[in-house]
Amino acid sequence: MPASKEIDVETRQISVSDTINIRHTVLWPEQPVDYVRLPEDDAGVHFGAFVKGGLKHPIAVISLFREDLPINSGFQADISTPAYRFRKFACHEAHQGQGIGSRLLSDTLSHAGQQLGARIVWCDARMATAGWYERKGLLSFGEPFMKGSVEYIRMAIVL
Repeated sequence: MPASKEIDVETRQISVSDTINIRHTVLWPEQPVDYVRLPEDDAGVHFGAFVKGGLKHPIAVISLFREDLPINSGFQADISTPAYRFRKFACHEAHQGQGIGSRLLSDTLSHAGQQLGARIVWCDARMATAGWYERKGLLSFGEPFMKGSVEYIRMAIVL
């Protein structure tokens, strides 16, 4: 199978409403749309990746929230430093494997550190994607756990 070609994308801050369709389609298509809405969405910072000169809708999304590491997380870092958690990270299936998610995550981590003062960024990663996150520099911590029928592990990066 030939390698996927990387496409030219731009990332920018978006509204929470612009995240819902991709969240639902990619992450939880078998659930009602409201399942992908978070109570804290209005307090979050949301980003989208867009094909330059292409669609006006994002092809990947991620949401960032001020949230400390879980107590007794076991993560080897000073947990008193500012932490942010990213959630609902999704890339439309047709655009996966093209560097879009990598670019969106990198830009989100930069924003968290440079604009928000984060020193640690963490997430609940699906076990199926933990290896991808490891290649981006995140380390797992804690024990695996289930959300519905999906297994997760917590992962974090010190900025």
